[in-house]
Amino acid sequence: MAAALVWSPCGRADAPAPDYARESRWAEQIAPSVMVGDAVWLKTPDRDRVLALFTPAQGAAKGGVVIVHGLGVQPDFGIVGEMRGALAERGFATLSVQMPVLGVDALPAEYPPLFPIAGDRIDAAVEWLRARNIAPVAVVAHSLGAAMSNAWLARAQHAEVAAFVAMGMGVPFAAAKLPPVLDITAERDLPAVLANAPLRALALPKNSCSGTLRVAGADHFLNGHVAELADAIAPFLARAFSAECRR
Repeated sequence: MAAALVWSPCGRADAPAPDYARESRWAEQIAPSVMVGDAVWLKTPDRDRVLALFTPAQGAAKGGVVIVHGLGVQPDFGIVGEMRGALAERGFATLSVQMPVLGVDALPAEYPPLFPIAGDRIDAAVEWLRARNIAPVAVVAHSLGAAMSNAWLARAQHAEVAAFVAMGMGVPFAAAKLPPVLDITAERDLPAVLANAPLRALALPKNSCSGTLRVAGADHFLNGHVAELADAIAPFLARAFSAECRR
């Protein structure tokens, strides 16, 4: 599993198609039964209807957050499902987006060809928030979703993205220029995540906001640590959305 976290940021012309039937089954199950927030639909180059879960901020919104899940799951799963509500409670509107998935038996190493499709979906999510005057916008991503977001940041200069929170990312940063970054690892994270952490630390943007966080006692999935993480991410986002990071 550790070796499988060493992903390339590049797609291929012969990329396999996502498992759209799997995505549709999840959407049919999740959309009618969302307990926090609402199901919305994004139009992207690969699909006319991509499920996303929007949770409005409590009180006056401080900005928006696109949340990107990990390998082979859906936008209400695990830490991302909890984080979309926790950050909304702390004043940030969140949009958790279905990333492209392969079949249930697919290995992580088979996913890099889908990264361009994932990037298109992140683009659509950012645009959806901005079209509703929810700005600035950050990306908060976990595991393979962090690698997908990392590749998305590298493929173009996304000046409209104010911050990037990477949780459990198993690769170095790919972009030459990054927004403010909070790089989060677990004490008992996967070997590839921990092995690449020093490289990412060296490449962090040189501003007063970017930094690293090691979550004591946690494993890669960060179960049971959502409040602790949200309490760290929310002030980071508030600083990144202000002029403070320029100091």
